[in-house]
Amino acid sequence: MRFPILLSALLISVASSLTAQNPPNLVIVMTDEHNLRTLGCYRELMSPYQAYVWGDGVKVETPHIDSIAAEGTLLTNFYVSTPVCSPSRAAFLTGKYPHQVGVPTNDLSMHDGTVTIAEVLGQEGYATSYIGKWHLDGTGKPQWEPERKFGWQDNRYMFNRGHYKNLKETADGPRVNAPMGKDGIPRSDVGDADEKSYTTDFLMDRTLEFIREEKDGPFCVMLSLPDPHGPNHVRAPYDEMYQHFDFKEPATMFKSDAETPGWSAQSGNNYIEDQQLNPDAMAAIFGMVKCIDDNIGRLLAELDLLDLTDDTIVVFTSDHGDLMGEHRRHNKGVPYDMSAKVAFLVKHPGAIPAGKQIDATMTSADFGPTVLSLLGANRTLTNVPGRDFSLNFIDGRSNIASNRSTYLRATTVKPNWLAVTDSRHKLVISDQDEPWLFDLQVDPDELHNYASDPAYAEIRQRLTHDLRLWMQRVEEPALANPAFTRWL
Repeated sequence: MRFPILLSALLISVASSLTAQNPPNLVIVMTDEHNLRTLGCYRELMSPYQAYVWGDGVKVETPHIDSIAAEGTLLTNFYVSTPVCSPSRAAFLTGKYPHQVGVPTNDLSMHDGTVTIAEVLGQEGYATSYIGKWHLDGTGKPQWEPERKFGWQDNRYMFNRGHYKNLKETADGPRVNAPMGKDGIPRSDVGDADEKSYTTDFLMDRTLEFIREEKDGPFCVMLSLPDPHGPNHVRAPYDEMYQHFDFKEPATMFKSDAETPGWSAQSGNNYIEDQQLNPDAMAAIFGMVKCIDDNIGRLLAELDLLDLTDDTIVVFTSDHGDLMGEHRRHNKGVPYDMSAKVAFLVKHPGAIPAGKQIDATMTSADFGPTVLSLLGANRTLTNVPGRDFSLNFIDGRSNIASNRSTYLRATTVKPNWLAVTDSRHKLVISDQDEPWLFDLQVDPDELHNYASDPAYAEIRQRLTHDLRLWMQRVEEPALANPAFTRWL
């Protein structure tokens, strides 16, 4: 699988230097269903054609999120283990693949006793808090402050499910400030939400309160924002900021049947039958991203004010992408890049070089082992397929590139596709189609299948070998399915 050989002596040296001082704090911001083309720091790495798929100059300015990239490291190939909410979050927090912890699809409960990064950091003396959408405790909605905490000592502002727009404090704790639906679940109305009650602002306020309370550290707080996931509505003034844009349909909206794999089914809620975007929905998504960026500015300013910037690792990422019309689809669930690849930015002044770019692949299951090593923790996640890539972040090179592979799987109990990808190629096998091999450098739109091209025979063989090893590594149930093993 061409895993890199880690320099153990360097790791020991780094860990010793970190633990000799006060251990750094950790702040994680995770957005929900977020297309990375909406972020300036990613657009500037793309050709104009790729950066502006919705029209020339159609963009959101994100200076605060971009500053994390400028002052730290940006990953160009960070893939989620499974491109849907619950499974992706499970992998991110545990270092395991979602089916290994009981969450191969949405609305399932993570196994009791599952060890998360919060559990490990609590044992290391960290104060831990999770604020926002959780989505790992079954069907409860909104289900504030779930009983099973999985290491998050303060989970008062954790809610299990939902994409609510208006929150409030009550004598009984936080609640959704919206009418109840017929099903007894609060609606996702914006209502009179303002800079204090709109969910992104409300949850950031609670995050800043926790940081102030625990400023003497060490602390770990994860802020999980429900935006820019639908419903596509946002508070004023963000609701009108992008109404003037003339949103165009992405070129891949109009692809042919020959350019459409069997696993990209032309049906279902995510499929766009009329081949048209909703401009109001697009403007609202852009508005949500702008609101998020403004709140990231508040977070970074607070860390500066409290003199915590140099002592804090800040991570910005998403649980999965959003196709936003690409490939005639909304949302996620398929192995196309804008569904399965997300932003991943991390900064720690003095420890992680500024302006660094990592082009080598990494996945959400690798996050836990990597961040625990970056924190200099004495403990880590054990018996997990996730890998520790902390050396990629701390060495002095400005760019890290390799052809190491990583593994993705469909978001179903019995997956209908499996994939392996390196920094350029992606192989997808399915029980519905022939294998598809993409060359992301030659064909960034992912429209052409090179699996039968003799010029790609060696690449297909290498990735097939890696795919088989990955399936064994993650205890993939599809190893018992001839519809998949025939391609191995």
